[in-house]
Amino acid sequence: MKNINKIMNLSAFEAARALQDRSLSAQQYLAACLARIDEREPQVHAFAYLNRDAALARAKALDSGAIQGALHGLTLGIKDVFDTYDMPTQGGSQAFAGYQPVQDAACLAPLRASGMVLLGKTITTELATFPTNGTRNPLNLEHTPGGSSSGSAAAVADGMVSFATGTQTMGSTVRPSGYCGVTGYKPSYNLIPRRGVWANADSCDTVGLVAQDVRDVALLASVMAQYPGLMLSAADQQAPAAPTIGLCRTFEWDRADAHVHAAFEDCARRLSATGAKVVEIKLPEAFRGMLAAQTAVVNFEMGRGFGDVLARHSQSIRKPLLERTLKGLSVSGEDYQRAQTLARHCRQLFPDVLGSCDVLFVPAATGEAPHGQDYSGDPAMNQVWTLMHGPCLSVRGGSGPNGLPLAMQVVGRIDDDARTLRAAHWVHRCLLG
Repeated sequence: MKNINKIMNLSAFEAARALQDRSLSAQQYLAACLARIDEREPQVHAFAYLNRDAALARAKALDSGAIQGALHGLTLGIKDVFDTYDMPTQGGSQAFAGYQPVQDAACLAPLRASGMVLLGKTITTELATFPTNGTRNPLNLEHTPGGSSSGSAAAVADGMVSFATGTQTMGSTVRPSGYCGVTGYKPSYNLIPRRGVWANADSCDTVGLVAQDVRDVALLASVMAQYPGLMLSAADQQAPAAPTIGLCRTFEWDRADAHVHAAFEDCARRLSATGAKVVEIKLPEAFRGMLAAQTAVVNFEMGRGFGDVLARHSQSIRKPLLERTLKGLSVSGEDYQRAQTLARHCRQLFPDVLGSCDVLFVPAATGEAPHGQDYSGDPAMNQVWTLMHGPCLSVRGGSGPNGLPLAMQVVGRIDDDARTLRAAHWVHRCLLG
């Protein structure tokens, strides 16, 4: 078998090329993933369920037939709130222990058709909220990987899978990916279908993707969304055009620590020096209320959406989730409608805010991944952009006091995902270099 370390050092994009030309077999690639899981899973705890035998059978079948598609032989970890017909979906909660769906979430069907190996279900915080379930940050096991897509970010960061799915309602794809030093992509709202993905707060819930870099997530997104234009062209990969970038110190700026502030300023200098046109952007005053609005929307929708679970399974739900659900029930319908009205107003303002800029550049987290396992971090730097419904991607912007990543994010206009991915790829290359 090919050298395992050599295989696992390939990006998903590079592995895809080798799998397509048969210089790497699906069985060889899967064996490398499983070897990494066997080595590291006892420490990292990324998986809620590993579908080893089915994955081995799938890889063998792929090697004996024609190339099925762009994702042929690549491996996927699936956040444990996506329905899968051949694996249990338990949402990280005792209330759903052993639950077995009868069909896949809609967004997984094109991945299977494209030749992907669905390797297992990754750990999520309970029902994709806040109570954690033991996943550790593979960059430093004493720190959180973030939530709620904790297992997905950790599995990709530790080389266990090519890709993983996530969801984002507040900051649950971008922030954990940033904490673990990989790329998290929250597409435009509803770009990827949500049928069969467990709801949290319907106005904000978005299917997210996790991979090693922007080129990788663009490849996965192009198949998952059935939108080929998302994949980066050869020119975009080799000599991408420098974007016009809006630098924004948001109304949440003071929640970030001094290390994030310093890293942001350093990123601004590096982006400008590398050829980007950098423009200072100040958000309109209306955006000052967006963090509170997003919190109100999520609490209202989650409180009512989880009401039946609370009524029927309160003994199986952990206390922080019970308290959060009850808090949501206290948000009035009038407050909810005011929050939604403000969100619509800010979405209308945003194209003029960006002006000639291709994307906005803002912090993705308030600091590096917190120490310990019980707190998954502050989502404040993500919440506004989730409610804005546009695309967001995490990129590494430096290192914190413990050597862990300091995450920034590239934010685009609603439904302008292709341009946002191109710009994020340029930013990623610039800051990585």
